[in-house]
Amino acid sequence: MANHQSALKRIRQTEVRTLHNRYYSKTMRNAVRKFRSLTDKKEAAEQLPKLYTTIDKLAKRGMIHKNKAGNLKSSITKYANGLS
Repeated sequence: MANHQSALKRIRQTEVRTLHNRYYSKTMRNAVRKFRSLTDKKEAAEQLPKLYTTIDKLAKRGMIHKNKAGNLKSSITKYANGLS
């Protein structure tokens, strides 16, 4: 166990940030999953910019890698364009 006040504080901060990051990462994954279950092209076109924004925010904050963000955006765009 940590002996210094600063180490104890860092442990507390890490726990809070971990929960925060886990929440937003899970929310993004659920949003992508929900998007991929859409069958209407018009609805997909409406939701695509919102999903882009969410993914970009996570990449900017370092919760996901920027290349992963690019891959996700590419795959959901392909999915949206393939809908009829």
